[in-house]
Amino acid sequence: MADNITFFFWSFQIIVLIYFVLANGTYTFFTLLSLKDIKKYASLVTHHNIKTLLSPVYYKPLSIIVPAFNEEATITTTIASQLNMRYPEYEVIVVNDGSTDKTLEKLIERFRLVRIDRVLQLILKHEPVNEIYISLDHPNLLVLDKDGAGKADALNAGINASRYPVICSIDADSLLENEALLRAARLFVEDKKVIATGGIVRVLNGSVIENGVVTEIKAPKKAIESFQAVEYTKGFLAGRTSWNHFSSLLIISGAFGIFRKDMVIAINGYRETVGEDMDLVVRLHKHCREREIPYKIVFVPDPICFTQVPTDFKSLLDQRNRWHRGLIDSLLHSKKMFMKPKYGTVGTFGYLYFGFLEGLGPVVEFIGYVSFILFFLFGRLNSDFALIFFVVAILWGMWLNIGSVLLDDILYKRYKNVRDLMKLCMYGFFEMLGYRQLITIERMIATFMFWSKNWGKAKRQKIRVNENNEHH
Repeated sequence: MADNITFFFWSFQIIVLIYFVLANGTYTFFTLLSLKDIKKYASLVTHHNIKTLLSPVYYKPLSIIVPAFNEEATITTTIASQLNMRYPEYEVIVVNDGSTDKTLEKLIERFRLVRIDRVLQLILKHEPVNEIYISLDHPNLLVLDKDGAGKADALNAGINASRYPVICSIDADSLLENEALLRAARLFVEDKKVIATGGIVRVLNGSVIENGVVTEIKAPKKAIESFQAVEYTKGFLAGRTSWNHFSSLLIISGAFGIFRKDMVIAINGYRETVGEDMDLVVRLHKHCREREIPYKIVFVPDPICFTQVPTDFKSLLDQRNRWHRGLIDSLLHSKKMFMKPKYGTVGTFGYLYFGFLEGLGPVVEFIGYVSFILFFLFGRLNSDFALIFFVVAILWGMWLNIGSVLLDDILYKRYKNVRDLMKLCMYGFFEMLGYRQLITIERMIATFMFWSKNWGKAKRQKIRVNENNEHH
């Protein structure tokens, strides 16, 4: 019996090693591929062509939709920033989704909102809208006050209220770089096949903010925020860019995504799920593939959205639990795409990676850590195996973290202060020594509760903004 148990653990350790080789090997390949693609993209897009993008023939009017639930700490700063975006023609639609705090009151006071009588077209289903407001100071600002029903429902209400052919979803705790919309939305004019784009999402915490604009990117002060800054850098540099290369981009961040409205309406808008951003993109792929519609869903590496990340571990773990449940739910909802040639690389390569390496990976990784500890405690741990495991699972992961931070800075020169860069490299090193395992455990738990629709709510910090430089 003991020999059988030992054999089982040894066998599983081999599986775990294979998992880490595949996961880290894929990330390494993606990082190198991204480096090549980003350098090629940078040679085509430079700052001098922004004036061209402002030309009427080079843009499509755009509706920004901001779902908001209990966002009193950040909402006025976010909206004020969006109303100053560099874009020729757009509107901002805030959807107050049943907030129980002073979100609506702050909007009314800050932007001098007044009620209007307007009937929304019920193209997409959503809970009732009780009041509609416009701003006396900003004619392109519309606020909907509706019964609370979740982010997807709020976005559908915003789509119904929108006037323009392109929609942009932005989180209520996020700030866009001033030219982000121009850089991301230009693709809808350059290529008629483009139906969705998304840009880079970076951590707002710690950066210098002046009059609603991020003027200097700095490393966050807290360790928990710095770990997330490393994660975001690696995820967007090595992940999103490479999926473009294989035409298999399955996720555009809910914090900043731009879509052709007619295509979103064609799939009945956002579906009620805790992973509405990935779910929408997967269903867009499915819709176009099944109807043989020529299309492109692309990631754009230069537009930046700054988002506030959790500052306490409870909020962070709730968020990662929700993200993982959303991933599994999205894949299961469109499971008929799995390994079907009809759906191209999306159904094969994309589904295979997200289903096994991302979806089931935390379970494999968790059991690998546990069995490693048990082998050690019972004196069954082979020294050669332990060394291989440490190199493949830990050191390789550290190299990926540090390499991503350094490559990102080489490509974009994000950090003016070398100390900020070195700080993130340090957290990239220590991320594999405790933080990674904590997130893995939470994602593993989420794997066995993917059916739950519980959303959770992260604590928000007020974004302090005045005429002097301040740190968030």
